[in-house]
Amino acid sequence: MKNTEYFKSKKVIIVGLARSGIACANLLYDLGAMVSITDNKDAAALRVNVDLLKSKDIKLELGSHSEEFIKGNELMVISPGVENNAQPVLTAEKFGIPVISEIEFAYTLCPAQIIAVTGSSGKSTVTTLIGKIIEAAGKKVFVCGNIGNPFSADVAGMKESDFVSLEVSSFQLERIKNFKPKIALILNFAKNHLDRHKDMQEYLDAKKRIFMNQDKDNFLVLNSKDQLVKGLATEARSKAVFFSDSAEFNPNEAAVMEVGSILGIKKDLILKVFKAFKGIEHRMEYVLEINGVKFINDSKATLVESTVWALKNINNRVVLICGGRHKGVDYGIIKSTASGKIRRVIVIGEAAQIIEKALAPEFTVEHASSLPDAVNKAYSFAEKGDSVLLSPMCSSFDMFKNYEERGRAFKSLVVELNKEKV
Repeated sequence: MKNTEYFKSKKVIIVGLARSGIACANLLYDLGAMVSITDNKDAAALRVNVDLLKSKDIKLELGSHSEEFIKGNELMVISPGVENNAQPVLTAEKFGIPVISEIEFAYTLCPAQIIAVTGSSGKSTVTTLIGKIIEAAGKKVFVCGNIGNPFSADVAGMKESDFVSLEVSSFQLERIKNFKPKIALILNFAKNHLDRHKDMQEYLDAKKRIFMNQDKDNFLVLNSKDQLVKGLATEARSKAVFFSDSAEFNPNEAAVMEVGSILGIKKDLILKVFKAFKGIEHRMEYVLEINGVKFINDSKATLVESTVWALKNINNRVVLICGGRHKGVDYGIIKSTASGKIRRVIVIGEAAQIIEKALAPEFTVEHASSLPDAVNKAYSFAEKGDSVLLSPMCSSFDMFKNYEERGRAFKSLVVELNKEKV
């Protein structure tokens, strides 16, 4: 690691005791910092997370964010779920405490070459594939960020000769300062996260921060078929290069091919990686088949556009399970793709009424009280040869802590259903 002395004896407070908060706290403790963590959840809800901390010398405030606990610190590191106007952030600003994101903290220590991936959809797949092609080329690579381990959980093991394939969200980019990837990718831009960003411009401005510190020695990889994204080339100091889908490659593959070209990885090696790639968990993941009905876990589809993509890639009739926390998007976008393909829509969660309003009467919409209820109803409506598709178009935070937990719950329910029906 580099800059390790910078944090020695520094008073650092972390907001959020989830994965990235735990990773930050443990790393800062190892660096000799005086570490505090504040989380508004109570001790009972965070007991397991507390047990993952390396030392009892890490101070904790659970169930509140008091001014007394925050003041006196020299730096605040926030988790991705903490908004810019959250109470602890406002308190830090009141006392003149700098606020940075977890990826900015890890970047300060990172000696490796960073390839950062953002966009409204496709980030996890592209980040994973970039890691696989670098690994296939015989280099050591860490795949982290929103996918897998937090950046700060892996940075201690990195060397200058290594690579980082890093998935970054608009939330994480809001609080960067010096973050400067060697290669930055913006895959696409679509209506999303309007539950967090006040409008589309604010969302776009957050995404653009991925290249704000780049210079002529860096690369910015942009989607040439997304006109808004393509136009960002005029705002960058880095070398803009473009990708587009074709008969040979889908958009995700095309983006990875461009990164491979920059890194000097041979095309035939990349093609071998593509051929062997079986996809990522929770993205169009085949679960099993029950009496001729296939179950597909697409829990990672938190965008309407992701569900459109899923529907385009399923050839049979679909019973769609969707819903969760509304993010200010237009669910009606799926209508043209779904016409003649969706047999029934099962809606769950906070967005259920909004989705029904957007899709009825063109589609028959049924409400379910929970995910177990939705799985049972979907199976009862499905016919032999159909697919039951969990593709929520919403975030999971009203019912589950993340899309992974939602996807795992869906798979478990399908396994249980199979025991009953077969």
